[in-house]
Amino acid sequence: NYPLPITHYPCHIMTVIAQDRPTTPTPTRGSKIPWKKILRLLGVALVVLFCLAPVLWQLLTSFKVNEDIAAVPTVYVPTRYTFNHYIELFTRRPFWRYILNSAFVSITSTAVSLAIGAPAAYALARLRPWGGKVILAGVLIVTLFPGILLFLGLLEIIQALRLGNNYLALIIPYTAINLPLTILVLRSFFQQLPKDLEDSARVDGYNTFQMLWRILLPMTIPALVTTGILTFIFAWNEFIFALTFMTREELKTIPVGAAQLGGASVFEIPYGPIAAATVLGTLPLVLLVLFFQRKIVQGLTAGAVKG
Repeated sequence: NYPLPITHYPCHIMTVIAQDRPTTPTPTRGSKIPWKKILRLLGVALVVLFCLAPVLWQLLTSFKVNEDIAAVPTVYVPTRYTFNHYIELFTRRPFWRYILNSAFVSITSTAVSLAIGAPAAYALARLRPWGGKVILAGVLIVTLFPGILLFLGLLEIIQALRLGNNYLALIIPYTAINLPLTILVLRSFFQQLPKDLEDSARVDGYNTFQMLWRILLPMTIPALVTTGILTFIFAWNEFIFALTFMTREELKTIPVGAAQLGGASVFEIPYGPIAAATVLGTLPLVLLVLFFQRKIVQGLTAGAVKG
């Protein structure tokens, strides 16, 4: 509030008064709609829906009653829910045994792959043994072959060593197949570590094993977690070797046990128990990835930017 009319003030005071007055925003005709952002979000939503649709379908099927599963037209969202398929899964088959078998084989093969692959990767990255380039080329060539091409050779070895219906029949092939990937991933991480760390450790009196165990491996935890999860997922989901090398019921893994679920008759396909087995077999992997998601992202993006 000013005591005098605005015309009685000097020009410079009139300017200050004009600046002090609140200015009303001028109305615009209309802001542009962010079409690019909308289309991007729509594309992401469609990709996520496309990827999660099979998982959601299996989840809903595992809770449907048999009438809704066999209904025509298809009942997508059930109105009646049941847990009988999960109960049937554990009463008709030793599904707990399947879970324990898969967990033991996967964890053991992952641990052995990391225990062998980490020193081998460090040797190829830092020690540079004689013929290291030839060894690295051989590792790269092995990764190009799909595991199914090794099936007949592995079958002959398993029969010769009489390892059928033995956990080693799965642990050894899984370790051998996953070892090249483990070496390649960990080798790239060891190459990115500064050489000064190793020089300082040698000055402090560390030998090669102590330096690898106490200094370098703790710094490559994201790589170890990423590689370990990839190895674990392969061993958990593998089907052909587990189907062939394990014929006893109490030694089967989840993929084989879920595939061999039978109905009350020969012509009945138990879609409900199969869906329940699929959900139970996928749930540990989902929880594992969610629990270690930060380490996985660090492991996948490490080394992308240098400097």
